[in-house]
Amino acid sequence: MRRLIALLALGASLTLATAQAAQDKPTPPATSKKPAAASPAPAQAQPPIPPDVRARVVAKLHGATADDVAMSPVPGLYEVTMGGLVAYVSSDGKYLISGNVYDLDSQENLTASRRNTARAKALASVSESQMIIYGPPNPKMTVTVFTDVDCGFCRKFHSQMAELNKAGVRVRYMLFPRTGPGTESWKKAEQVWCASDRREALTRAKRGEPIKGKACGDAVIKTQYEMGGDLGVEGTPAIFTQNGDYIGGYLTPQELVQSVQDSLKASATAAR
Repeated sequence: MRRLIALLALGASLTLATAQAAQDKPTPPATSKKPAAASPAPAQAQPPIPPDVRARVVAKLHGATADDVAMSPVPGLYEVTMGGLVAYVSSDGKYLISGNVYDLDSQENLTASRRNTARAKALASVSESQMIIYGPPNPKMTVTVFTDVDCGFCRKFHSQMAELNKAGVRVRYMLFPRTGPGTESWKKAEQVWCASDRREALTRAKRGEPIKGKACGDAVIKTQYEMGGDLGVEGTPAIFTQNGDYIGGYLTPQELVQSVQDSLKASATAAR
């Protein structure tokens, strides 16, 4: 990573030096003749992805489909997207590369952009009936948060829900017991999900109050837990914006609003 950062810094220095040289160069006298407009080069169709590459990826990566393999910005590599995970496979389908691809000219993390798109698509595929939602009547922004009933920072985040909603933030919770299946936190998550009023049950559980009722939601919790893993969740709370940006763990209401605004602004700039 240090070497990559150094290369990015070198690229930026060379760009600045080139721009300065262009400014210092004497401007040629204007002429009355305008140069003829260059004809645009004909677009070249990209070669199709070899069927054997798709077949090899599907055979080697559990859960992958042929549609998960696409062209990448790097010649000789194909992109593989599964859930919120993005990786690259060699042209012969033999080697898988996990990491970020940077454009040294623009200094843009191309993988991050694709990863956010994949995450946003994955989150959009989940019905809100499979979430526990707290929000104002007219929200200004929506975040999806993977939460653990027993997580200290998750409880702190939830204790500020009224302030979040007042700031226009709509919070969509998905349950992610960090300790995994069969644990006490997993059982509590099931009890919350099976309660007649999930919102009230989750609030009580995050206060440390016991939740009465059966633990009957194992399949639902498992689905949400696995999606969190697919999206790269490593701790809780894990906060995602609507454009798929993983903006981190616990944030104060003010920090959260600013982070979401910055993320959406950066996304809009990159799309131009």
